[in-house]
Amino acid sequence: MSVSLYYTARRATPLTGSESAAVTRVVTARQASFPYEDEESLYVYDPRAAGPGTVLDGSTKMPFDPGRLLPVIAHVLDSVTQLRRVLPDADWHVHMDDLDVEWDEARGYELPGMRDPDLMAELASESDR
Repeated sequence: MSVSLYYTARRATPLTGSESAAVTRVVTARQASFPYEDEESLYVYDPRAAGPGTVLDGSTKMPFDPGRLLPVIAHVLDSVTQLRRVLPDADWHVHMDDLDVEWDEARGYELPGMRDPDLMAELASESDR
């Protein structure tokens, strides 16, 4: 069974040319800086396939390796935070299966403990077993 992080932005007006370019820049930079070549990174669906009012839609499958989970979550949520800052007037919904990820204006999208070094070390030791 896999867990995925989903992100969607909706609004009545489509993206402008400059907004589309900004989204592309964020996605390209964040995919290039993703720490694991063999894991799924930020993935934005083709906007032409989106439903009416959807200006951005995507998902990322979380890794099975517990040692990689928190770095992937942090990287992807940081990426979605950057995307939201590019499209601040959209209605955003970010969730990991049934768990909504709340927005914090100062910190962006975060899950409790996702940057905790002790938790990261514990999970990394689990994957070494």
